[in-house]
Amino acid sequence: MSPQAKRSRPTPARGQRASSPETRKATPGTVRELIKSRELVMVDFKFVDLPGTWQHFSIPAQEFSEELFTDGIGFDGSSIRGFQQIHESDMLLVADASTAIVDPACVVPTLSLVCNVVDPVTRKPYTRDPRYIAQKAERYLTESGLADISYWGPEAEFFIFDSIRFDAGAQFCYHYVDSDEGIWNSGTDTASPNLGHRPRWKEGYFPVAPADTLQDIRSEIVLKMIESGISVEVHHHEVATGGQNEIDMRFGPLTQMADHLLLYKYIIKNVARVHGKTATFMPKPLYGDNGSGMHCHQSLWKGGKNLFFDANGYALLSQTAKWYIGGLLAHSPALLALCAPTTNSYRRLVPGFEAPVNLIYSQRNRSAGVRIPMYSASR
Repeated sequence: MSPQAKRSRPTPARGQRASSPETRKATPGTVRELIKSRELVMVDFKFVDLPGTWQHFSIPAQEFSEELFTDGIGFDGSSIRGFQQIHESDMLLVADASTAIVDPACVVPTLSLVCNVVDPVTRKPYTRDPRYIAQKAERYLTESGLADISYWGPEAEFFIFDSIRFDAGAQFCYHYVDSDEGIWNSGTDTASPNLGHRPRWKEGYFPVAPADTLQDIRSEIVLKMIESGISVEVHHHEVATGGQNEIDMRFGPLTQMADHLLLYKYIIKNVARVHGKTATFMPKPLYGDNGSGMHCHQSLWKGGKNLFFDANGYALLSQTAKWYIGGLLAHSPALLALCAPTTNSYRRLVPGFEAPVNLIYSQRNRSAGVRIPMYSASR
């Protein structure tokens, strides 16, 4: 992950929840109306575990009540990674009405709700709930007086493969991925015709069809994202051969974007599966080709003013932005525990693959840990 300062000025509608018309300004009452108007028969409760993966369970729609937004619904916290021990397993999920959408992956009409985790004894937010940590960070920023909002724009990359196999035993260990689009299939002689037009190593950035075989799948994904309340700016094939892609969401506040990123991954994986393919956000699935990162544009605002902008500063950065960047660089060793926690994550942090390899900040330089984009001088 390469944190970046984004200076684009949001329009008045930006920075608010990019929700569908049915769920904008949602309340428990409007959620009930959504269930009725769309004839939804299931209600799905989603929450995030400590490593950052969505978990869920569902109830029949007739069991839905507005008390779910106040009293919550119980689950076993000891069965969730990083949560409770067995002797203190009972936990609550309290649904957030503003996250209500029609689930984009379910065939059975289903309402999807993102939830906060609550301790049933103290009735306080659960300290290990990543969503609560994001909410607490946003509250701390406001209380500090430094800014009243932060904007975040993650750019997650991913591969769509035709096959993924992995196994380990007493005498073997392997993983194997395949994509008809991969250049390694240029000499394949199979029952189906080999029609060529495959991106070569590190030449997958922006080729049109037929080299880019995933245009329609990405477009289908984007349309589902928009239907689910995610604002999408652009989608395209990425640098690597074998089906690397990128879909960029419009930036927003921290907790909102965290919710949207999990929904983003959920939609991508499920649409790929419908097409008989599999999507992975693994950082470095292919040796010798570009890996998948997640640049994260960041900015602080107060009173509608971008605190990171200075027309006379280096790369148009203010002193506040430089102090912010200094904090990122100073804490980079600790941040890497979150940004690149696995060996596979570090495999992409090497020269020659457009990955951040220098602990510096720089305008335009994609090798810098903090890159300041120069696409626009807009505040």
